[in-house]
Amino acid sequence: MADKSKADIGALRVSIDSVDNQILELLNKRANLVLDVGKLKQAESLEFYVPNRERAIFDRLTSENKGPFPNDSLRKVYREIISASLALEIPMKVAFMGPKATFSHIAAMQQFGLSAELVPKKSISAVFEEVEKGLAMYGVIPVENSTEGVVSHTLDMFMESELKIGAEILLEVSHYLLSKTGQMSDVTKVYSHPQPLAQCRRWLEENLPNIPLVDVASTTLAAQIASEDYTSAAIASEYAASVYGLRVVKERIEDQVNNFTRFLIIGNKLAEKSGDDKTSLMFAVKDEPGILYKMLEPFAKRGVNLCKIESRPMKKKAWEYMFFLDLFGHISDPNIDTAIKELNNYCQFVKVLGSYPRAK
Repeated sequence: MADKSKADIGALRVSIDSVDNQILELLNKRANLVLDVGKLKQAESLEFYVPNRERAIFDRLTSENKGPFPNDSLRKVYREIISASLALEIPMKVAFMGPKATFSHIAAMQQFGLSAELVPKKSISAVFEEVEKGLAMYGVIPVENSTEGVVSHTLDMFMESELKIGAEILLEVSHYLLSKTGQMSDVTKVYSHPQPLAQCRRWLEENLPNIPLVDVASTTLAAQIASEDYTSAAIASEYAASVYGLRVVKERIEDQVNNFTRFLIIGNKLAEKSGDDKTSLMFAVKDEPGILYKMLEPFAKRGVNLCKIESRPMKKKAWEYMFFLDLFGHISDPNIDTAIKELNNYCQFVKVLGSYPRAK
């Protein structure tokens, strides 16, 4: 019986090898087609990275997938296939707010795959500058967290920059307590960025009430410190543990279960319509009675769904504010285009930051 089982396993493995060879042949066939597309794009000066095309690929494949291969894994596999294909068309350099192993780095890998050249920068402004100077094709920047709210510096940068939002990423943020030994009893100090410390405040108070909490510039720096001192722990990503040789003391210590950070992809061009889009605007209103009602009315009477509104002070004028608005739909939709034109009547200026595929 054992010999028969071995023979059956051997036969199945031969079949698997045959399937792998077919997959390899098809991957190379796909790569050649991508190279042909790349030549046509170059000749017409078209964008190489097209988020709505990627969305269409993922949606089509997951809807046609009959299993048992899971859709989540299918997306990850095709993320790397698309990443490698884009690298064949043109070397893709992407700047992100580093250093490596931060959540911004994880978001960049999730969006662009491992074949892209991901370049860490020290600040959000440095990411903008890298893209504006043409040193990177795209940038990845955080814009808001579901627990801690907006990243105000990102909004401020859009006041000064002409870059456009081409896509968004929603990343579930899970915080891990990491140390060299993996033992809670060895922890005498906890390092992390201020945001993760705030997002884990209740857990820390209940489980490490008398342990000093130390703010550092990034979760990666916290992990580096913990890797050099067995009495220190870091709050960082699970990925940081593998990068810096740390052990997990406790996983998922964030206070809110549904803890997501939204990231934006910035570049030089507006994205094409995907059919499930979001549009971001910024505008400064004239100071007059009822202005808040007037600026929302053009969207309300056309049934446009507004999903976010934020205000930021204008640095050059005291007590005057810039508004940031997110809505569902694409700038090319007639009702949205008309609403924005009407909004212009009540504003000192209106600026479309981008229309892009809505993150799922």
